[in-house]
Amino acid sequence: MRKPSIIALLGISIILVPALSHGADTTPIETLKAGYARPSSVPYPVDNPYSADKAALGERLFFDPRLSGDNRIACATCHDPLLSWSDGLSRGLGHVGIVLPRRTPTILNAAWIAPLMWDGRKEQLEDQALVPMSGATEMNQDVDRLAAKLAAIRSYDQAFELSFPGEGLTLQTVAKALATYERTIVSPVTPFDQWVAGDETAISESAKRGFVLFNTTANCAACHSGWNFTDNGFHDIGLPDDDLGRAEILGLPSMEHAFKTPTLRDVSRRGPYMHDGSLRTLSAVIDHYRKGGLQRPSLSDDMRPIDLDAGAERDLIEFLTTLTGAPPAATAALGSQAIPR
Repeated sequence: MRKPSIIALLGISIILVPALSHGADTTPIETLKAGYARPSSVPYPVDNPYSADKAALGERLFFDPRLSGDNRIACATCHDPLLSWSDGLSRGLGHVGIVLPRRTPTILNAAWIAPLMWDGRKEQLEDQALVPMSGATEMNQDVDRLAAKLAAIRSYDQAFELSFPGEGLTLQTVAKALATYERTIVSPVTPFDQWVAGDETAISESAKRGFVLFNTTANCAACHSGWNFTDNGFHDIGLPDDDLGRAEILGLPSMEHAFKTPTLRDVSRRGPYMHDGSLRTLSAVIDHYRKGGLQRPSLSDDMRPIDLDAGAERDLIEFLTTLTGAPPAATAALGSQAIPR
């Protein structure tokens, strides 16, 4: 079956503009805007193509606490659609309330993110889906027994046969179904998108000034680039903690304290911020970048003190709020996002 487009998922017509690179302070604003046009379709891997049945199965699994060892924690427990697909906490909570070392990242637009997780330890959603389930401090599930556990539920056995003919219910098809559903979680069209598409009244003049600052003086676009506002890279931004981040995966001193650049989609709804949840407001985030971060050998070359006055900060925050769209609709049964199919 043909994979769904973002337009189909959101039910909104989108005007696409050819992508151009960001420029310096003198770059025309229309050229800057063009670099943030939304793509026309959701990417799916060849070995796990989209189907409506598979996405529906993945949604059911996502909200089912039986994927955890004690039948109390679902994927949606930490990735709550009404909390911008995160949990609103500084640090995630796992099995029996264990406080996890890092903030729960949003899964908005995960279809365009690779590698995944704060430290990039997994390359694709099919691999990542099993990490929290099997983690002793997270969902604490014995994944070697998960397929048998779900197969005992007759409706699951039937749904897997329908979604994966000839494969049925296995640990791998559980991961594939979850990954398929997660790729349908696409951030909604926002006032910023409407402005990029040509509606000059969609955002305020303050937000327009903030957009220019974002791409020039404030240097935010050095990492938060493109329609999803991330370069999918890893950077040490000078936060004072002992977490080595990407260096634990690659073993490179230059990657110490480097973490995934998160999307800024829905950012005004997603505090507290950073991988450790240490900054509670957007104003605190901007203040951190204004100061340039903690100086150390691994600090990103893009981190340097920025001269922003109070008016510029207001404009920047005004722009960032335009990246937030309407919250997902809730269903009575699951509290899940109603994905048009």
